[in-house]
Amino acid sequence: MKVMKMKGITLFLYFLAGLEKHLPLYTDITDINKGLDLFEGDIKVDEGSKRNTITGSKYRWPLTVPYYLEDNLETNAKAVILKAFERFRLKTCINFKPWSGEKNYISVFKDDGCYSYTGNRQTGKQQLSIGYGCDTVEIVQHEFLHALGFYHEQSRSDRDDYVTIFWENIQPGKERNFIAYNDVTTSFLNVPYDYTSVMHYSKTVFQNGSEPTIITKNPQFSNLIGKHVDFSDSDVLKLNRLYDCTSSVTFLDSCSFETDDNCGMLHSSGDADGWQRVTQTPNGPSSDHTHIGKEREVGYFMYFSTSTGEPGDEALLESRLFYPARGFQCLEFFYYHNSNGHDQLNIWIKEYTNAFPNGILKLMDSVTGNAADYWQLHYSSLNATHKFRFVFQAIKGHGSSTGGFSIDDINLSENVCPENVWHIRNFSRDMEKEYMLSPPYYSKDGYAYQIGLSEISTKDSPVNIAAFLVLITGANDYALQWPCPWRQATIEFMDQNPNIQKRTSSMKSIATDPKLQSSVTGKPVWDNPAIVGSFHKFPNGTSYRLAGGYGIYLFTTEEWLYRREFLKGGDAFILISMEGMILRGIVPKCK
Repeated sequence: MKVMKMKGITLFLYFLAGLEKHLPLYTDITDINKGLDLFEGDIKVDEGSKRNTITGSKYRWPLTVPYYLEDNLETNAKAVILKAFERFRLKTCINFKPWSGEKNYISVFKDDGCYSYTGNRQTGKQQLSIGYGCDTVEIVQHEFLHALGFYHEQSRSDRDDYVTIFWENIQPGKERNFIAYNDVTTSFLNVPYDYTSVMHYSKTVFQNGSEPTIITKNPQFSNLIGKHVDFSDSDVLKLNRLYDCTSSVTFLDSCSFETDDNCGMLHSSGDADGWQRVTQTPNGPSSDHTHIGKEREVGYFMYFSTSTGEPGDEALLESRLFYPARGFQCLEFFYYHNSNGHDQLNIWIKEYTNAFPNGILKLMDSVTGNAADYWQLHYSSLNATHKFRFVFQAIKGHGSSTGGFSIDDINLSENVCPENVWHIRNFSRDMEKEYMLSPPYYSKDGYAYQIGLSEISTKDSPVNIAAFLVLITGANDYALQWPCPWRQATIEFMDQNPNIQKRTSSMKSIATDPKLQSSVTGKPVWDNPAIVGSFHKFPNGTSYRLAGGYGIYLFTTEEWLYRREFLKGGDAFILISMEGMILRGIVPKCK
């Protein structure tokens, strides 16, 4: 199954003047750094050193890396860097803290291009550049992996077993960038060669003409090398081995009920049958979420039936104990709700304190909405500051039911939950349209907006999936500041791997710079849509105005979409948040 080719963004342009002018020109580090004299395209070399090598633990950073974000960084870049740090914390034991006088620290600033030194150079202030066009999570990951001690993947000593270098296609004078290290200088830590590493060159890097410089010996990866979206599994494994990680900073638990110990969860119920571990139910779901679409694989999920029993019957499913460090947590789970609207699924935490040694229950969230015959995604924000459990409480309501509540693929981390979930059913068929617009959302401070998706063809890549942020008329427009100042929309195309640590999700951010002008209209891109917007209609026929529009690529090759678990049962999930960067303290100081 492949995404159908689309005609482009003509229809988008009908109501978003100048939109195509607001897509990034370059997405590859070496394109951004074109003309800069950097080793291997983005590595800064110590003066007087013929090459940049690290040997031994001397050049490793402490597990908590001091950093300083310089004032000249772009506002969006600062926010993206902080988001990239969260991915390090989720998957590794590497943490980051603002510099507070430590001898060695990383100074992140805006220079021409994106670059870093390799390893801890033990020189005090060590610079790392996130310049114009470098403000994406995967580029920040790439440069910080250099700083943590990583070289490019295709520089490994065994690379000739996996790729062919076409020296005749390389720009004259750039050949040194393709030299492989020997296995004495560097170590690949007994991890297999990884075509999908965030540290791998693209096939066209430093090309002289139109022919590729790197060809994969496994043709399935030809279009994937260099098309990064996130850490690969091998990137994470190597980093954890290099720094002897045995746990991560913010990950707490993941459970898909594949083992009969139910991840240490506790059951209790009154007169009801309680939560049952099953592979399917008579009226759905016919499969767990973990293995949906994989006909030969059978998995388990937890199910509470409301088709029998009396109103008020309930069952509890309690997690094992957790010991929080941050004071906020995000509980993510998939659920299948085919009971009637009076049944309830509540999420509690049971927190243990000196005052309540046996635990005190606090209601955190409830699942609401109509029944549906498909798996849905839900996030609950928790606020435990002491030892705690999370608790699912299912209650049978009044009225007849032929189903109940099902739960699968639970993840708990010490992160902030996304604000909105855009669930796209039958994604491939929807992408046959000229574009897709999300439901309307509101930021916490009142701005109304939508996210658009469109497939766009370019000379270098025939299939690019781009996301766009647009502002729309809303209930609070009269009380808001215009043009919309320094809000950051985060758009994440979610990899639905059941374990959050093993996901390779594509996350991009768009900031509303109030000074950004449309190259077509000459007006501020993020001005009040009630004044400058074009008319549009919701699916129910209600008219509204839509303005602005700034785009960024989520995927620059079609293969990524089908290689991971971005689609399950044909469905996609886009996680969306819009935050005020002023409140987060990262807007540049006023002059």
